[in-house]
Amino acid sequence: MVERGVSVMLSENLTTEFKKEYVDDIKKTVIAFANTNGGKIYLGVENDGTPIGVSNIDETILKVTNAIRDAIKPDITLFTSCNIEEINGILTVVINVQKGTACPYYLAGKGIRPEGVYVRQGSSTVPATETAILRMIKETGGENYEEIRSLKQELSFKITEKEFKEAGIKFDLPQKKTLHLINTDGVYSNLALLLSDQCVHTIKLAVFEGCTKTIFKDRYEFTGSLLLQLQDAFAFIDRYNRTRAEFEGLKRIDMRDYPPEAVREALLNALIHRDYSFSGSTLISFFDDRIEFVSLGGLVKGVSYNDIMLGVSILRNKYLANIFYRLHLIEAFGTGIPKITDCYANYTVKPKIEVSDNAFKITLPNTNYATDTVNPDLLLTENEQAIIDLFREKDTLVRKDIEISLSVSQPMAVKLLKQLTNKKVIHKLGNGKNTRYELA
Repeated sequence: MVERGVSVMLSENLTTEFKKEYVDDIKKTVIAFANTNGGKIYLGVENDGTPIGVSNIDETILKVTNAIRDAIKPDITLFTSCNIEEINGILTVVINVQKGTACPYYLAGKGIRPEGVYVRQGSSTVPATETAILRMIKETGGENYEEIRSLKQELSFKITEKEFKEAGIKFDLPQKKTLHLINTDGVYSNLALLLSDQCVHTIKLAVFEGCTKTIFKDRYEFTGSLLLQLQDAFAFIDRYNRTRAEFEGLKRIDMRDYPPEAVREALLNALIHRDYSFSGSTLISFFDDRIEFVSLGGLVKGVSYNDIMLGVSILRNKYLANIFYRLHLIEAFGTGIPKITDCYANYTVKPKIEVSDNAFKITLPNTNYATDTVNPDLLLTENEQAIIDLFREKDTLVRKDIEISLSVSQPMAVKLLKQLTNKKVIHKLGNGKNTRYELA
């Protein structure tokens, strides 16, 4: 059908674009109109608005419709039409583009990034900024961070695939869709980003000397899939979670600074319930008397402090929590805080929960700290604990075992064994070349 236009001079603006003929860049202009306020692209019109016509109208329309269908994601065909329009007696092709409902639209070969997403600025088509892209995603995707399309689409899942395989769960395309890693548009969601090897969120861990943040002893940052960060952070904390040895008669009792189950639950809580729409890291701070876990995002709307202490749970990241549940990392929703509290039931010191508008903090007290300040010699150092761990494999050890396993010198091995002997954790057997050691 030919629409007959009036005899007027046209001009390019926010919603109007002229092209003398079909060119591949038309796709960018279609995307820009769909992402902004809609518009019209005239083919067969000079830049100054003078109509010159299209030589092969049918072929041009076919090129346009094929390009729109094949090169632009998500599908924009329902928001576009291609018509023949007569201007001053000359036939032109007009591409009508409405503002889409699934912004940002992008070039399929480039993805959701500035080089693939375009918007209109005045009479020009320009790449969108990341800020503009994020705003469009939020406007069309809602407030649920997990379900929003990820800005990064080139993702790999080596760690996640390994964890699913060990759990006996498939992790193919159908499962990715069911688990909401791939959304209805066929693109990766932010949930996929969190589980990918390219995850942009991290855990930062700092070790301080004493009970204040005055002196740093060490700093670490854990990256990669959240599943890898969980493993690495827990393993690191466990190395710093020293063991204090006490004796009741002939019985030796080991007491960790922090109940491992409480550490595990606090770490899981920090990862599962944080607000990932914030770009900051999850923070873990180690002091002599406590560990602090700080995650971004306060309480979910409708949940109070008293509710979470009772085990009430409204999940901010329900799909992430579901994956942790499937991998047997959590047993049930809402049990984390009560478990932490139960771990300290037999101690005088208690965990502390603090909430602000945009942060959640769990503080685990060192159960040995008060005792340690009286008799710190009863604590095992990291190297001493490593020696104790070696007894899991052998009933007795010799000095050479210590040198090899801990990569320490002969004098250092002798010193460590003497320290453990003085603490009555191990016994010395024999003399000279026949000297060996066993657990007390």
